[in-house]
Amino acid sequence: MSAVLAQAAAADLGSPLVNILIFAGFVVFTLVIVFRASHNNKTAADYYTGGSSFSGAQNGVAISGDYLSAASFLGIAGAIAVYGYDGFLYSIGFLVAWLVALLLVAELLRNTGRFTMADVLSFRLKQGPVRTAAAISTLAVSLFYLLAQMAGAGGLVALLLGISDRGGQSVVIAVVGLIMIAYVLIGGMKGTTYVQIIKAALLIVGAAVMTVLVLAKVGFNLSELLGNAQTMASAAAKPKDILAPGAQYGATGTSKLNFLSLAIALVLGTAGLPHVLMRFYTVPTAKEARRSVVWSIGLIGLFYLFTLVLGYGAAALLGPDKILAAPGGVNSAAPLLAFELGGTIFLGVIAAVAFATILAVVAGLTITASASFAHDIYANVIKKGKVDERKQIAVSRITAVVIGIVAIALGILANGQNVAFLVALAFAIAASANLPTIVYSLFWRRFNTSGALWSIYGGLISTIGLIIFSPAVSGSATSMIKGSDFAYFPLANPGIVSIPLAFVLGIIGTLISSDKGSAAKNAEMEVRSLTGVGVEKAISH
Repeated sequence: MSAVLAQAAAADLGSPLVNILIFAGFVVFTLVIVFRASHNNKTAADYYTGGSSFSGAQNGVAISGDYLSAASFLGIAGAIAVYGYDGFLYSIGFLVAWLVALLLVAELLRNTGRFTMADVLSFRLKQGPVRTAAAISTLAVSLFYLLAQMAGAGGLVALLLGISDRGGQSVVIAVVGLIMIAYVLIGGMKGTTYVQIIKAALLIVGAAVMTVLVLAKVGFNLSELLGNAQTMASAAAKPKDILAPGAQYGATGTSKLNFLSLAIALVLGTAGLPHVLMRFYTVPTAKEARRSVVWSIGLIGLFYLFTLVLGYGAAALLGPDKILAAPGGVNSAAPLLAFELGGTIFLGVIAAVAFATILAVVAGLTITASASFAHDIYANVIKKGKVDERKQIAVSRITAVVIGIVAIALGILANGQNVAFLVALAFAIAASANLPTIVYSLFWRRFNTSGALWSIYGGLISTIGLIIFSPAVSGSATSMIKGSDFAYFPLANPGIVSIPLAFVLGIIGTLISSDKGSAAKNAEMEVRSLTGVGVEKAISH
């Protein structure tokens, strides 16, 4: 029955030709911008950080473009449409997380690093092992995040082109991956940043227009909108109370614990996301880094208010059953709503914006992961800092191709999963493997190389291990691997276990080692992180 509904929804949803033309127009437009930006990529600093030439406002818009991923537009809108209050908790977690990033890491990270997170961690620790560990962690977080974006791309384009079989959706995911690789190879960070700025503006304006149209349907009466949404949810095949907590989390003690684990991962994850941290190096000063975060908080907060209306609007105008039956499942709520509000052309425009969202985010993730490998492992570990910048950029580009291919394969595996949920797994890895080491490096003088390795590898291994043996991978109807059950860990998100464990491992690893580091290096890092003294000299080199 659901397959019949899916085919009917796809057949009735606009014109595939119009959707393809709008997609193609956006891709060509952004590729032109990326190509023009590529003429300025003469050094590693240009390729990795855009030469630190962006203002706080520009970078803040770009950060919001980087952060407002397919999870924000497709996943959260769908989660609110199907689960109501519980779905909106994703928005709250993603937004509150920026306060942690602003208060803990933004300025200090900008003052002590150059290109990547590993620059900060290795400032007063042993270069080789710490850079290697940080690069591995960066690659792991980036791949999980890429997996979510690829899954979102498969669901979105499957809906718009009427492709309901997994083989056709796999081809779509592969095409998205190839375009992503082209962005990174041609434009570097500067080209990617311009794409993210354009995409952020389009996404926020598009969401604002949809919000106004939804509210206009009910005479701008939010109470009536919520009432209509609840009526449709009550009449669904599986009735839910979407105006109160518990539709997704709360039915059992395990689900309540799962929500707490999810919340911890969302709130702490942003401050450890490598592609977000790398954006702090694209501005010239720590003051501009702070301005970047303030701008991004404002824009992201505004957008999440729109998702509240869009989610409940989709529930009220479409109903959960129609959303879940469409190709792409829960991720199809926003495109279906766009078609309901404005027809074929409006759907094509909104879908192109969603597609732009995916492309911009995957490009940012890919350049971060490839830069980490080329700068940290190749240039500083293998070549001991003695490497030509052109060779370093070449290695970064080769790495981007490899990462793109792996992301395509993982995206095909994860196709059909809720992208907001998949991103939450990436947040759990970032909060476990990266955040403890960043915090200890910036604020604990006694912290040493042993503690960093225990924290990074312990957090990374425990998080990925728990994910593998969780219901996210096997043992449930929505698992990645169907028909198998090795879900020995009951929680879908491991944050409640892996994050505290990583902090504890950092302490244990530090205390069992006799290495107390260099007092001079510790003092230099403290002064630089708080004042920025010496950072311009470091960047110029």
